[in-house]
Amino acid sequence: MTTLDDFAGLARSEQGLGVVSTVRADHTIQTSVVNLGVMRHPGTGADVAAFVTYGRVKLANLRVRPRLALTVRSGWKWAALEGGAEIIGPDDPRGGFDADRIRLLLREIFTAAGGTHDDWDAYDAVMAADRRAAVLVTPERIYGRA
Repeated sequence: MTTLDDFAGLARSEQGLGVVSTVRADHTIQTSVVNLGVMRHPGTGADVAAFVTYGRVKLANLRVRPRLALTVRSGWKWAALEGGAEIIGPDDPRGGFDADRIRLLLREIFTAAGGTHDDWDAYDAVMAADRRAAVLVTPERIYGRA
């Protein structure tokens, strides 16, 4: 059985790179590469997969159909995680997440995905200018060959 720890380990081994798949309105699949990590949900404390995006298509799909699949791999080892998605960002407000809390959440996700930065103010400026959002994924099914 593949676990969330297996998923997180595979993501770390590939610098946090993974594939996200969402469902379009016509029920076809939209896929792209993201940096992702596993962290504690800032509201519930539960372990979630998370990534930051400004992808117009991904966010539009998730706003209407908040379910997705994430896949990570390293060599022939792989893991997929399916679950419900929660968006938190400047265009997707949530109680308890003002602009400063969103700014910090985006940093938390970036570091959970293995990222580091020499100039956090510059990072914050890009995130704000792009209106980037956090996507938190509650795992419902994890499988693969880890």
